[in-house]
Amino acid sequence: MQAVLLGGVVIAIHRYSLAHSNRDPTTSRHVAVVGAGAAGLVTARELRREGHSVVVLERGSQIGGVWTYTSQVEPDPLSLDPTRPVVHSSVYKSLRTNIPRECMGFTDFPFAARPHDGSRDPRRHPGHSEVLAYLRDFAKEFDVEEMIRFETEVVRAEPAADEENRGKWRVESRSSDGAADEIYDAVVVCNGHYTEPRHAHIAGIDSWPGKQIHSHNYRVPDPFKDQIVIVIGSSASGVDISRDIAKVAKEVHVSSRSTSPDTYEMLPGYDNLWLHPVIETARIDGSVVFQNGKTVYADTIMHCTGYKYYLPFLDTKGEVTIDDNRVGPLYKHVFPPALSPGLSFIGLPWQITPFPMFELQSKWVAAVLSGRVSLPSQDEMMEDIKAFYNKLEASGIPRRYTHLMPDDSQFEYDNWLADQCDYPRIEKWREEMFYIGFKRIYAQSATYRDNWDDDHLIVEAYDDFVKFMSSYPELLPLLKT
Repeated sequence: MQAVLLGGVVIAIHRYSLAHSNRDPTTSRHVAVVGAGAAGLVTARELRREGHSVVVLERGSQIGGVWTYTSQVEPDPLSLDPTRPVVHSSVYKSLRTNIPRECMGFTDFPFAARPHDGSRDPRRHPGHSEVLAYLRDFAKEFDVEEMIRFETEVVRAEPAADEENRGKWRVESRSSDGAADEIYDAVVVCNGHYTEPRHAHIAGIDSWPGKQIHSHNYRVPDPFKDQIVIVIGSSASGVDISRDIAKVAKEVHVSSRSTSPDTYEMLPGYDNLWLHPVIETARIDGSVVFQNGKTVYADTIMHCTGYKYYLPFLDTKGEVTIDDNRVGPLYKHVFPPALSPGLSFIGLPWQITPFPMFELQSKWVAAVLSGRVSLPSQDEMMEDIKAFYNKLEASGIPRRYTHLMPDDSQFEYDNWLADQCDYPRIEKWREEMFYIGFKRIYAQSATYRDNWDDDHLIVEAYDDFVKFMSSYPELLPLLKT
C-alpha cells in the first residue's frame, strides 16, 4: 500500500489570499461564539479574519468538543434524568474516524500525519486523540485560544429587549468568576449535537428486568464481559461498539431497522455477533423478541440510536424551534430569517465531511455579518425554506432527517456556500474520497479503516496540498511518496 506524507508536518495552507487580505473595508461586529469544538474554532478564525471582534464561550476546560475523551460517564446510563450531571463527551476509547484524514481536514490546514512524532497516530483513520491533537494544532496556528473563555457556560442567549440595544443579543453566562450579562451584535451557535441522546421505543421495555445504556455513556467493553448484549442501531457507533463488545461478551445481537424483517445472520469475522431486524417486544421474563421471530434472553440493551439537537440556553421567543429534531426555520441550515443575521448555527447537518462544511458555513456567516455578502429578504428566505420542507415531505422524508445530507447534497451545499463567499469549491478528490470511503464502510465494515483501494486519491490530495505551499518552500523537499 502506498503511503503519502507531508514529512509528518501539519501545514497551514492559506488557499485564498490569506483570508482576502485586500478586500474592501467592511463592518466589524462584536460576536459571541458558543462552543470551542471544531465548529467553534474555525468559526472564531473566520470571524476574526473578516475583521470581527470575537469571544468564544466554552463550558469545558479545553478545546475539542466531541473529540475530548473522558473516562467519566453520567450516573444515569440512559441520560434521561434532566437533573443529572451532564458529561459532554460521547467518545469511546476505541473510536477511530470513519472518514479518511485527507478529506476530513479544513481546506487550508491539512490533516496530515506526523510519523516522526511518536506521540501521534499516523493511521489514515486515526483515533480520537489524533483528531484532538489536530484541532489543537489548528488553534495554535491561528491563535484561536486567545479568543476563548474556558469553563464558561452560556445559560441564556436572547434578543436584547431594551431600545438602546435593539437588534443585538443579550448573553448571560457563568463561570468560576461569577455571572456575566453582556451585549453582542451577533451569536453563532456551535455547541454540537452529540450530548442529548435519542432512544429506541420498545414495547414492554418498562417491565423488562435487564440493564439499558445509551452509547453516550459507553467507553470500554469490560463491563459487558460474558454478557448477552443487544445493540440497537447499525450506523457508525452501532457497528463500532457491537464489535468492540463482541471481543468480551458471550453474545452480541445487533438490531437494525435497515434490514428486512426476516434477517438473521452471523456477521463476518465473529462467531458471537448476529444481525437482526427491529425489536418487536421486550418481556418481563428477560426475553427480547425480534421481528424475525428470534428470542434472546439479554443482560443489557445498548441504544446506539443517535442524538437530539439541544439548545436549552437559547430563547428566541418562538422564532426557532426544535420539532422532531428539525431545528427551524433555518435558511440553508444556518440563518433563521426572522433573526438573521444576528443569530446563526454552524454544524447542524450530519452524515457529512464535517470540518470543511463548518469552515464554509462560518466563512458565509462572517461575510454576511460584515456586509460583504447579502442575504435574501426575510420573505425570500422563508419561501426557500418552505420549498425545501415541501420537497422533503413529498419524498416521504421524516422531519428528523431534515439536516441529513445524503448522496450528492452535501457537496452541492458546500459548493453553494463557497460560491457565496467567492472561495474555491470543494476539491473533486475530496468528494470522490468521501464517496468511496462511505461505500467501503458498508462493504467491509470490519476492515475498511485499514484496507483501501484509493491510493490515487491520496496522491491527488497531497498534490493539491502542495499547490498552496508557495509560502512554505522549505517544506517542499519533505513531500514523500
